[in-house]
Amino acid sequence: MLALAGCFIAASALAAGTLEDVKPAGEDRFRFSAVVETEGAYGIARDRANKLEFLIDPQLEYRFSEDTRFTAIARLYAEGFDHLEPGQPGQREIASNSRRVLLGDRTDMELRELYLSTQLGKAHLTLGKQQVVWGKADGLKLLDVINPQNFREFILDNFDDSRIPLWTVNAELSLGKSNLQFLWIPDRTYHLLPESGATFAFTSPLVVPQAPPGVAVDLRPIERPKNILTDSDVGMRLSTFWHGWDLTFNYFYHYADFPVFFQSLSLAPSGAVVTVSPRYERNHLFGGSFSNAFGDLTVRGEVVYNTDRFLLTRNRPDSGGVTKSGEMSYVLGLDWFGIRDSLVSFQLFQSWLLNPTSDIVRDTSDTTTSLLTRRHFLNETLEAEVLWLRNINEGDGLVRPKVSYELRDNMKVWLGFDLFHGTRNGLFGQFAQNDRLVTGMEIGF
Repeated sequence: MLALAGCFIAASALAAGTLEDVKPAGEDRFRFSAVVETEGAYGIARDRANKLEFLIDPQLEYRFSEDTRFTAIARLYAEGFDHLEPGQPGQREIASNSRRVLLGDRTDMELRELYLSTQLGKAHLTLGKQQVVWGKADGLKLLDVINPQNFREFILDNFDDSRIPLWTVNAELSLGKSNLQFLWIPDRTYHLLPESGATFAFTSPLVVPQAPPGVAVDLRPIERPKNILTDSDVGMRLSTFWHGWDLTFNYFYHYADFPVFFQSLSLAPSGAVVTVSPRYERNHLFGGSFSNAFGDLTVRGEVVYNTDRFLLTRNRPDSGGVTKSGEMSYVLGLDWFGIRDSLVSFQLFQSWLLNPTSDIVRDTSDTTTSLLTRRHFLNETLEAEVLWLRNINEGDGLVRPKVSYELRDNMKVWLGFDLFHGTRNGLFGQFAQNDRLVTGMEIGF
């Protein structure tokens, strides 16, 4: 409560202040802003409040010249109920220089972004802690794999908030109508996964090994890459425009952000024991994206080939419970703006395993669809939308109706539901008891 009170006092001080307080006389180099957000969630099935979140994101920008600027974004986060990350998070997946500063079980501070952006001839450099967005699919990610994700709220959090910024060298070179981007990422940070007991802890057999009844489990610490140079991630993207099409060609050599759960079965005096030894594995990603507008219809998509996708199997003794396969994936999206102030968007996600085995847990081919409808009212101050994600293989899904209203240019409130359905085996169905009512407010300064 003291932390929350301090955040509100800081927000009030920001609201009362002006940029002139931080700008040198006659200068317009400094720009200071902040976003204050609070959101609460009530668990419908479990009949309890499971989230009361408050955060403040102050941002400072200093312009050295027209081409060079420095940006710093911090975050103070407080949670009222401690259900999303019970206790103090271990942050084992996060590099030591990227971790949050924990102020107890429910409050932390974080340096979200800190980078210098400048122009050198035809090259634009962004150096420091930042987000790099490649893919733009709704609800699920395919090409957007540069930054790992905090799965504290599964995929329910806004992507900008759930991405974990990384220390990155980002260079973009202008080539006429094309643009060539190079990335070097020495930051060894990976997906932040909820621990056992958290509201959205993973339990589906698609992502978590399942021990036979009566067999003990010995979960070892995650084996992390150690060398800042040889274990870095590198990538490049060529973006261009061709006959009305926006095209990109992408390559990313990286450690996949989900750990691989290698397993071994042994006998002890007390009985059988499954030892789980998670570690991160390398992968080559080849992909691209495309988009074009045809009147009221926009066609867009992404295609990805992963050389090394590690999958859980039912055969522990011979394979360690894991098999490796190449994977082809794509998403095709159709966005229709034919009705005034409205959007209807359909997406088809599919992936195929190129080297499947008979004992893998997931299907060789996996299909997910999404349908988004959105409409604006009252001169675009009121927005109503519904997003429906459904996995065809498991028959599970997620429905997210939401209404938001802009009280002022810098103040927005919203009300919505997150409704899961399906069996516990599916990615969505595993959270069938986590349906919730969500309400929140955001204020910008």
